[in-house]
Amino acid sequence: MRDDPYVVALVTRAAGSDEGAWHEIVERYAPLVWSICARYRLSGADVEDVRQTVWLGLVEQLDKLREPAALPGWLATTTQRECLRVLRLSSRYEFFRGDPDDSLLSAEAIPAVIEEEILLAERNAKLRAAMADLGDGDRRLLALLLSDPPLPYARISEILGIPPGSIGPMRGRCLARLRRSPHLRGLTDADFASDRVTTVGGEPRG
Repeated sequence: MRDDPYVVALVTRAAGSDEGAWHEIVERYAPLVWSICARYRLSGADVEDVRQTVWLGLVEQLDKLREPAALPGWLATTTQRECLRVLRLSSRYEFFRGDPDDSLLSAEAIPAVIEEEILLAERNAKLRAAMADLGDGDRRLLALLLSDPPLPYARISEILGIPPGSIGPMRGRCLARLRRSPHLRGLTDADFASDRVTTVGGEPRG
């Protein structure tokens, strides 16, 4: 998944001043940046500070990346470093470092955390791209099925104007179309079943 040729092409285009490719990179990997900030429990203002620093840094470094496929790793590592920088400047650093329930600041834990977030971000990006290829009706149905808190079938039936008994079969057909998407080559059923996967864009829930 890491050597996705689509990501390589996207980075190459963005480095060549393709504004559309740049916006797609930001949309694709903003959840990755957000999720790492969330692990460090930063305030809203601190998260915004980290985000701005990371994206401005990428503008300066994009054409210097030795391997375009390394972009997710660069973003994750840079975000993690910026989170630590912000924490060290705050009074929360010592408290956070001494929290027995959180080993994020452990040198041994950081690589595993970054790897997990990169894999999750890439999986979600593929799922969002596949979702974008679905018809409006399919996307609307899946969005309602993914609502938090969950909506009962009776309410979904009312919103969409369809019989409750047809929702299950429609859901099955939508998921079958998703699995056939070229964006999802290499994903397994376990990837689809992951409770951390966000198939409707935006920041991860939870």
